[in-house]
Amino acid sequence: MWLCTGGTLLSAALAMEHAVAVHLGGGFHHAFADHGEGFCLINDVAIATAMLQRDNLIDKATIIDLDVHHGNGTAAIFADDPDVYTFSMHQEHNYPGWKPTSDLDVGLEDGITDDRYHELLEQHLRTIVNEHDAQIAFYLAGADPYREDQLGGLGLTIQGLRRRDEIVYEYLRAAGIPVAVTLAGGYAVNTDDTVEIHCNTLRAARDTYLRPTAAMRRL
Repeated sequence: MWLCTGGTLLSAALAMEHAVAVHLGGGFHHAFADHGEGFCLINDVAIATAMLQRDNLIDKATIIDLDVHHGNGTAAIFADDPDVYTFSMHQEHNYPGWKPTSDLDVGLEDGITDDRYHELLEQHLRTIVNEHDAQIAFYLAGADPYREDQLGGLGLTIQGLRRRDEIVYEYLRAAGIPVAVTLAGGYAVNTDDTVEIHCNTLRAARDTYLRPTAAMRRL
């Protein structure tokens, strides 16, 4: 857990330098300031955010949590911090039972499929990016919204999850907001599916950030 937290700290620093960095771990969003829950002992994203603020590298951060489970620990830790915007889009009828209020919570109905999920994500990302002037975003790219996940109940496909990642990257890149990515949860019946979803999160980052912007294409 501590090593993974170090990886999230490093990813945050690299994201500030290179616009995007993906950590092959982390996303322990169920950990509170004083106790752990749900496979999570310490909240790596919260620690990374606090350290960036402490070192005066950022003033504001946005946390985009797209794990199938609500980011309860993260929401509680930053409940009274106006400089950290917490967004959790999750399956409503799933763990945890008590869901502390994030700045924006989108509780999804069971079985939601790709198109509706993408529509909601774009709608809310547009608002978040335009209204919260963050210097970094942390993206928890859970693999567990997958329709064959053992601990989830949403209906996204592997291709739909890759498109989810692309949407996040495209909005953040267009807004000039660096993003540090953690992989968070994933418990597919077939472990190879979880691996493929996580690998696609990296591939989507590579493809999005290596693609020239419209301004670059005009040069």
